Amino acid sequence: MVRKTLAVLLLLGISMSMAQEAKSGWGFGGVPAVAYNSDTGFLYGIVFEAYNYGDGSHYPDYNYTLKPTWTRTTKGSGENTLFFDSKYLLPNDIRITAYAGYLTEQALPFYGFNGAQTNYTPAFELSDSSNYRTRMYYRHERNTLRLTADFQKSVLSENLRVIAGVGYIDTQVDTVDEAGLNEGKDEDLLPLDEPTLYDEYVAAGFIGADEAKGGATNYLKLGLVYDTRDNEPNPMSGIWTEALFTTYPSFLGSDFAFSTLTATHRQYFTIIENDLSMTYRLGYQQHFGDVPFYMLPWYQSSYKMTEGLGGSKSLRGILKNRIVGNSIVMANLEARWKFFKTVIANKNLYLALNGFADMGQVIDPYEYPEMAAPSSLLPIPTGDDGLHLSYGGGLRIVLNENFIIAVDYGLAADEQDGNSGLYIGLGYLY
Repeated sequence: MVRKTLAVLLLLGISMSMAQEAKSGWGFGGVPAVAYNSDTGFLYGIVFEAYNYGDGSHYPDYNYTLKPTWTRTTKGSGENTLFFDSKYLLPNDIRITAYAGYLTEQALPFYGFNGAQTNYTPAFELSDSSNYRTRMYYRHERNTLRLTADFQKSVLSENLRVIAGVGYIDTQVDTVDEAGLNEGKDEDLLPLDEPTLYDEYVAAGFIGADEAKGGATNYLKLGLVYDTRDNEPNPMSGIWTEALFTTYPSFLGSDFAFSTLTATHRQYFTIIENDLSMTYRLGYQQHFGDVPFYMLPWYQSSYKMTEGLGGSKSLRGILKNRIVGNSIVMANLEARWKFFKTVIANKNLYLALNGFADMGQVIDPYEYPEMAAPSSLLPIPTGDDGLHLSYGGGLRIVLNENFIIAVDYGLAADEQDGNSGLYIGLGYLY
């Protein structure tokens, strides 16, 4: 959706090497970003990547990578994360993928449950509309501490791996701090007495009192991964498919006992050797048990846990977390064309364009708590969710196969899902 938000994004790919050749030793890359939002203030920070290629014998694979991210806004939101991945550091060919992060989000999108079952009214957030309520109506505050580690080991064949993981997640949820967001402004741009959708859901009992402020959700993960990709950052051929079972038991300290089954299949086809490929991804996730509302958007993976449906990691162009339910499906189709290749200062560089179509749907709706009170303002929706569709294109700037500056622009097919989205970051979607 296009909002009254001014954004200035500066991308600068920085690559340098501590060794004589770019394909060995260390390689570094960073994306500094500057942005401004009239409600949350200036954002500044950097996404940094460091790759160790060792003697280069595994290139384009790296021996290990470290990916720290640090961002801040002048109104208090921030991201502090560190990601680590290595197939060669541990003995017995055990791959380790680890993540540590603390996210402070003053205005996390929240559009209710079950996709199209819940009506989206953009006018509620438009200050010049007669229906204006607050620009934070579809927002709430969330602070998350997440520590995870996954271990993968080949079994039966080189391409089939068993994965086992553990995670600690502490989530704190609250209504938007509108007084804090107003601080320093000539006038109160956000009404202090206007409830958000989150506030109304809590008052109506649509969000239970035991989950309204967050809690601990610690987990164990077990699954299988089948991977024949020829190059992980941007495969030209191969399959990457996985089935994961994640359980959040009370004996690990979880405040809610539930489990999640996640199945994801990705496949890559070469159309023109080394230049043009077609890819697709199919995803399915089902929750079982007492899942709290704030864990519904998270999608498990053998590489990185992401958030959706909707937004930069799932359905580009659709509002982030627009499609949330007890069980969801998604599909992505993408063409990738490497249209320019060169070598600069011993560093491999290529530029690529991509076109995509993304889609998703809730197939098992979130069940509202039995104590939820009927409300003329917020009736519990009935009926099935429909298919949500978006499409668009993007540009990639790639150094040494692994450091990928990514720009995607997506358009939502239905105004109930927003308008459009511009995403600037690192890597391909899958």
